[in-house]
Amino acid sequence: PLCAANIDNEWIPSCPTHLKPVVGIKFDTLQQGISFYENYARLSGFNTRLYSTKKRKSDGKISLKYCVCNKEGFRETPRLQSNCKKKRPITRMGCNARITLKLINDQDNYIIFSFHEGHTHPLINANSAHHTKQSRNLTLAHKKYIMENSRANIRATKSYRLMKEHVGGYQNMAASVTDFQNFQRDIRKHIRGKDAQMLIENFKRKQQMCSSFFFKYEVDDKQHLIRIFWADAIGRKNYASFGDVVSFDTTFSMNEYCMVFAPFIGVDNSKSCVTFAAALLY
Repeated sequence: PLCAANIDNEWIPSCPTHLKPVVGIKFDTLQQGISFYENYARLSGFNTRLYSTKKRKSDGKISLKYCVCNKEGFRETPRLQSNCKKKRPITRMGCNARITLKLINDQDNYIIFSFHEGHTHPLINANSAHHTKQSRNLTLAHKKYIMENSRANIRATKSYRLMKEHVGGYQNMAASVTDFQNFQRDIRKHIRGKDAQMLIENFKRKQQMCSSFFFKYEVDDKQHLIRIFWADAIGRKNYASFGDVVSFDTTFSMNEYCMVFAPFIGVDNSKSCVTFAAALLY
């Protein structure tokens, strides 16, 4: 359990002795030392961040590296701005907890040069430990789940809630809803400027799989997609049976490229709406 003793106005983490930093412990690489402290922070109930670095002038190698609690120091009070929509919460509390990693001169190894254990703030309890930065990590399974749901037009927040039910609770997620939202944002940023070509390639694959699938598109002089029309086998069959009256509706909202979605709709024998085809118009 994550608990701590308040000694001399400082909170001391409760952590297994063999996982606690001790001055003199040697690491093969700098990253191993940083990972060791991050694992200690995850078990102890606080977040870390990398602080200042000192390099040797002779070869530029890092001679000293400081890893501190994320509540180290004090944030300067920002000037009030009239267009500021959301104020950033104050997270810095002058915490002195830190570790210093020092390069051994005649080797490429690093040792723990100094270690301050106490914190000036309460630590995260066991029930909230899964929210710490060290405990959150989007795995390949997370990313694949988000991408598959995106194809079904399921947004990141709903994907997060669905996956929570699959794994048995938020404590088993190993990620936050913000992580899900950020990854979906990165996907959209990656395909921006390529989505029109991806749409055309998708329609070509559909046409290869089903010869009844029809689509046609036009581009401007800059090779930008300006209009596209498509109709699948079911829509064409519906048109052959119920195409006496066709409704061409362009009252739908535009997408981010200001293209209007325009479905071609009719009514079948049961007085139910059926879709014949659809188009995107600029």
